[in-house]
Amino acid sequence: MSGSERGRVRGALDAAADRLLDATVLERVGIATASTALALLIGLVIAAVAGYDSVQFARQLLVGAFGSERAIARTLRGTTLFVLTGVAVAVAFRAGVFNIGVQGQFVVGGFATVVSIIWLASFVPAGTVGGVVLMILGTFVGVAAGGLYGALPGVMKAYGDANEIITTIMLNFIAIGLVGWLVSGPFGDPEATATRTRRLPESVELPQAVFGDPNLSIVGILVMLGVVGLVAVIMTRTRFGYDMVTSGYQDTAATYSGVDAKRMVISTMALSGMVAGLTGALFAIMIQGYYTDPSGIGNYGFDAIAVSLLAANNPIGVLPAGLLFGGLESAGSHVQINSDIPVQLIDGIVGLVVLFVAAPELFRMIAYRTGLGGDGE
Repeated sequence: MSGSERGRVRGALDAAADRLLDATVLERVGIATASTALALLIGLVIAAVAGYDSVQFARQLLVGAFGSERAIARTLRGTTLFVLTGVAVAVAFRAGVFNIGVQGQFVVGGFATVVSIIWLASFVPAGTVGGVVLMILGTFVGVAAGGLYGALPGVMKAYGDANEIITTIMLNFIAIGLVGWLVSGPFGDPEATATRTRRLPESVELPQAVFGDPNLSIVGILVMLGVVGLVAVIMTRTRFGYDMVTSGYQDTAATYSGVDAKRMVISTMALSGMVAGLTGALFAIMIQGYYTDPSGIGNYGFDAIAVSLLAANNPIGVLPAGLLFGGLESAGSHVQINSDIPVQLIDGIVGLVVLFVAAPELFRMIAYRTGLGGDGE
């Protein structure tokens, strides 16, 4: 490639980077929404090419997500988990730290919650009050465990200059493998036919939501909304949130203004892990009632990356993004049971959404880091 050709390529990259770097939050959400619509349209075209009725497929998607009280409850259940894990990712990404380890922090938090509740149950009186106390204490343990597990790669990045993408990915596998071994061994229920811990006490139960789904609680929905609001306030209305963003993207300026950039990176990862741990605790108490092999509990922490990117890493924007993914998950279950359309098509649509949404946001973040764009030269 000649010098002039390289110059034209660089100029095109700079122009694209400038456009993305200067995009407002609304413009970024618009890009993500258009990307999602295009991914869904391509999914319907693929269904038609494969010989399926694309109109019927679209109808099944809508019915599976919102067509009945059961479907709505299923959608809201998934939405609750996707929103909370999406907020965990957004906290780190907004601060310029790539936390790819939310799945591991989610697993550690949920397992710690179950183990602590089972252990504390012998010290707490039975009944409703005792159950509430156990849920509060267990949730605090899960939040602390997720926060500590999130802080670990933060420490390695701050003081060892370790790449947080690599460390958080590896810590996912460590968490899944270690918890899987603990569930099948020392903490397993010998009387259970499946690999899982003992069940939580009967008093450890959240009140149901209006749809009567035993795996969906109004408390879970309120916790989701409360966390979204709290994190949004922290990120946009507090000095701590300002310092987080500054230290992540402009550590030199942060240090000059008196911010300990290393400590702030650790705090950012810890806060992200705390939200993930809270999600794991809610999942264990509201949905499972015990803990099982984490390799089969769902990829909420991994899908949360796409949820956060779809929302332009905005905690408030995570709400509709999480609703979309919750609806797709619910629709996938419905299609698999009530249709001859292969559920792999749903997985393919989700993959397209992830690809189309992530591409511009990842390019934007890379441009910011590498100095692409006229302003970065």
